[in-house]
Amino acid sequence: MAVATERLERAAPGLAEPLERATDPQDPERAGTGVGGGEPVGTGDPLRLLDGLSDLLEPRAAAVESIAVVTEWMKIALGRSDIELPPRDKRFADPAWKENPVYHRWAQAYLAWVEAVERLASTPRLQADWKREARARFTAALVTSAAAPTNLLAGNPAALKRAFDTAGMSLLRGFRNAVQDVVSNGGMPSQVDSSSFHVGENLAATPGSVIYREELFELLEYQPTTARVGSRPLLMVPPQVNKYYFLDLAPGRSLVEYLVGRGIHYFTVVWRNPRPEHGHWGLEDYIEAQQRALDVVRDVSGSEEVNLLGACAGGLTTALMLGHLAADGGTDGIPSATFAISMIDSGHPNALTMMTTDRMQQSLSRDAAGGKVYDRKDLARTFAWMRPNDLVFNYVVNNWLMGNDPPAFDILAWNNDGTNLPARFDRQMLDIYAHNRAARPGSLQVLGTPIDLGRVEVDSFVIAGVTDHITPWMPCYMTSQLLGGESEVVVTSTGHIQTIVNPPGKPRAKYFAGPEPGPDPEAWMAAADAHEGSWWPRYADWLLARSGEDREAPSRPGNRRYRPLEPAPGRYVKE
Repeated sequence: MAVATERLERAAPGLAEPLERATDPQDPERAGTGVGGGEPVGTGDPLRLLDGLSDLLEPRAAAVESIAVVTEWMKIALGRSDIELPPRDKRFADPAWKENPVYHRWAQAYLAWVEAVERLASTPRLQADWKREARARFTAALVTSAAAPTNLLAGNPAALKRAFDTAGMSLLRGFRNAVQDVVSNGGMPSQVDSSSFHVGENLAATPGSVIYREELFELLEYQPTTARVGSRPLLMVPPQVNKYYFLDLAPGRSLVEYLVGRGIHYFTVVWRNPRPEHGHWGLEDYIEAQQRALDVVRDVSGSEEVNLLGACAGGLTTALMLGHLAADGGTDGIPSATFAISMIDSGHPNALTMMTTDRMQQSLSRDAAGGKVYDRKDLARTFAWMRPNDLVFNYVVNNWLMGNDPPAFDILAWNNDGTNLPARFDRQMLDIYAHNRAARPGSLQVLGTPIDLGRVEVDSFVIAGVTDHITPWMPCYMTSQLLGGESEVVVTSTGHIQTIVNPPGKPRAKYFAGPEPGPDPEAWMAAADAHEGSWWPRYADWLLARSGEDREAPSRPGNRRYRPLEPAPGRYVKE
């Protein structure tokens, strides 16, 4: 394989994963593997698919691959093909795919074609430009996923057997599910049964209070569960895209609950779900709101020093706020900053830069000028089609062909509880990613000050996931090279949201850590130690070391100026 393709696979495995792989939607350990959210993607550029198709159908390469596929199909018909069914692909798990000669040949023919399409997406002329290659692979994944035989009733022996075993009832239930999805879900298969999940009860359930509310956000203060807490509190800045509570998921799977239990005085911003009248909200509005939240935390805690935790897009806006503070007088009041699955340096291959075409930017500019707010369902569809096998066709088979109900799983319930997105903020963020402005000193101005993150002298803790398809691990890792101060990096073996939802005791959990981060992420990974289990305890120890002297935990939330308004999780998260 060419060097460029190898680089794409190392830097962003989610952009270069095998096209035929699929997972089981009913497997709780795999559910939500491909879930996105937390980063601005807009509603996409449909013409990007045409660009990808034109690259895939380059005449000379297509002719060569067509001959190779026809030759392989002849071998398959004669029973002489060496193509084996991938053992990790759940679509071909039914014994009929190996034991029935018709189905076996059908699967081999499909996989032969998939391999040819994958080769077309990695031709030498595409490998010279990782964005172009990634777009071609993205288009190839859509085409090959849609054409899988298992998406058809006749091509899915497991669904046919279930129909026989249930005397056709599974087909009736599947038809009912499909009609409901057409009527209420825009024709997309439902990913989750959310009926048993309720925000404030078994999601976002860590006790606390709303101590401040304004048009843009609420501020929560969590109730301490230890007799003493660190004197320096933690303020979490969640993504402006999607709800904050993937960090406060179900009890026992909540990072907030865990850190509160370790003696961290924890506050979090809860962004309001933008409505049509909020189309003017942009990058600087959110950064100014973060500064107001920081002022409230200082007032309530009585500490001038506050640790920060930014997640997903909230990590980028946190870094930009720190860059503004550094340019405007320093960051002495910030002992540390944590960046969780946050991409600030977009110089390595990543999905957001790949998706941001000039046409898309022009469309976003028009929408931003008109004050448009993108609907959460449109955003959810964009995220789903970034992983068609995991987030679309798995559920076509599960819900429509097999007649099963969609799974009930907390991460998927969170993912289904999306937010809207102002086009103005979306355009500004994607422009930063597309041109790598945050990592280039002086390329960006925030609130009238040029941003140079090298002047931000704070310790940082960077968290990334090896299989993250939204913010790949290498771009996330590079945050350690942007800021002053000491930096520690942890890279998990999981994907985007599951990197955060990583409680102690989670089966098969593993992370990489150890060496001092240098400029080469691959060299760091080669020298890193693999650790079994969750990274949460390691992070809590790191954070506590920067949380100051212990003091008696506050007996009540807020103070005289900022009195409790209502119990957490508050009002905005339910809008």
